[in-house]
Amino acid sequence: MTLFLRLLRYLWQYRLRLVAAFLCSALVAGLTAAYAWLVRPVLDGIFISKDQFLLMVLPLAILGVAVLKGIFSYGQNYLMSYVGNQVITDVRQELFLQLMRLPVGFHDSTTSGRLMSRVINDVNLMANAVAGVLKDLFQQGLTFVAMMGVIFYQNWKLAAVSVIVTPLSFVTMVRMGQRLRGLSTRGQEKIGDMASALQETLAGIRIVKAFGREDSEALRFRDSNKAYLRATMKATQVSSLASSRMEVIGVLGVVTIIWYGGYLVIDGTMTPGAFFSFLAAMFMAYTPIKRLAGANNTIQQALAAAERVFQVLDLPNELDRDRGGHELQPLTRSLEFRGVSFRYEGSGAPALMGIHLSVKAGEVLALVGSSGSGKTTLASLVPRFYEPAEGSILIDGQDIRQCTLRSLRSQIGIVSQDTVLFDDTVKNNIAYGRAGATDQDVEKAARLAYAHEFITRLPEGYHTLIGENGIKLSGGERQRLAIARAILRDPPILILDEATSSLDSESERMVQLAFSNLMRNRTTLVIAHRLSTVQSADRIVVLDRGSIVESGSHEELLQRGGLYKRFHAVQFQDMDAPR
Repeated sequence: MTLFLRLLRYLWQYRLRLVAAFLCSALVAGLTAAYAWLVRPVLDGIFISKDQFLLMVLPLAILGVAVLKGIFSYGQNYLMSYVGNQVITDVRQELFLQLMRLPVGFHDSTTSGRLMSRVINDVNLMANAVAGVLKDLFQQGLTFVAMMGVIFYQNWKLAAVSVIVTPLSFVTMVRMGQRLRGLSTRGQEKIGDMASALQETLAGIRIVKAFGREDSEALRFRDSNKAYLRATMKATQVSSLASSRMEVIGVLGVVTIIWYGGYLVIDGTMTPGAFFSFLAAMFMAYTPIKRLAGANNTIQQALAAAERVFQVLDLPNELDRDRGGHELQPLTRSLEFRGVSFRYEGSGAPALMGIHLSVKAGEVLALVGSSGSGKTTLASLVPRFYEPAEGSILIDGQDIRQCTLRSLRSQIGIVSQDTVLFDDTVKNNIAYGRAGATDQDVEKAARLAYAHEFITRLPEGYHTLIGENGIKLSGGERQRLAIARAILRDPPILILDEATSSLDSESERMVQLAFSNLMRNRTTLVIAHRLSTVQSADRIVVLDRGSIVESGSHEELLQRGGLYKRFHAVQFQDMDAPR
């Protein structure tokens, strides 16, 4: 009930349309009750008393009731559908914004396929509840009340007998609804698994084909597909069983009415017209109960989906932890790490331990070390993708946690090994670096990134669509677009994370030329395995198992004969390794 009430709170801003829909539903319910009430004068007045006047008037009255009911039914359906779909649009938008604001650690531990399932499938189930069920709750609930009014007006004793079966209907609805909700939750989890398997396979389609694993992936998808089928059929079984039970309960009520009502007609205490009017009202009253039972099944499925959606919406996001009240000014003096330690959630060993490091404004600092030494983790703390467990990071002496995330990240540009581009034009991918960038700004950035030449050779130049993650471009071309995007952003702080490790020599040469323009007058953190790319850095910091073990220039570190020299000997053994 708490979940349902929370969902209904989204209706408040559409309250005027909701009130109009409620009034239309009330009129539809009243006109439906008029059908049942008119059975008595039709039967007693026309067919038994043979009243000519009623023969002329009542058909016109029934036609008028039908026309009015159609008008108000249209209004009610349209208004409720509008409100319901607007609410779902709001929920989906809020969920998307929440996913954008959740910390990187959450996305590290949750597959994108499962998140997509929540945004699309779970919200669609909620849409069924809000758009369809609200209409049924209004219309069918009011219709049931109106029919009960006709029933008690015709014969209160017979009405008292007929409502005996009503508690049975509600007990069935509640018990079956509880089972259905649990099954629906399981079904949504299975469809999330299926979406995850699909997303992973399509994202790695080249590897799948290269290793000839199409059949293996098909089997993996079949397992998740069948698991979803089993969960769906179990829920269908419970839903169908509930519908059958409601049918039997309804017939039990009708049988009781026919037996007792027939006795009253034979005894002369009730006219045939009154009895059939009562019977018509009862049939019309059981229809809303059955519809409400079906709506309850939909509600339970929607509540299971809503629970999964609200679980994500209730997670603390970056805005919740962003308690900084200051706008960070561009770096002019230094970027400093003071006693920084960090441990990934669920990890045994710390990723960083007691890091003390100061980077001067405009300095190019290289971070080297073996895989898992903490290079990328250290750089990821600067834009606050993660929060240090201990210590602090300062820019010009100000703790970055005291600054707003927006002002902090506006000063940082990142170019990584895994270049992220969008299925859009070349121009829009570069312009992503700065809102409101002009065509001239984009071209200037592309020229500085040594990308303008290859862009002009593309079929439509800057307006060429590059495919998902730039699949239509080479690795070096994708990297130069990413550099152009960073140049357009014009950040005081630059992070280069293995940005040339996957490129051939010719592509690396072009990218290095682009980097020389990008790094000019910027404070730069360069993460690299290939030492040839960092030899010209102002300072090189060597990390091992989360700690700084060496620091100095390329020549200084080679002279010390420590870990850096061993890395260098491995990579340049033909020239430098001892013979």
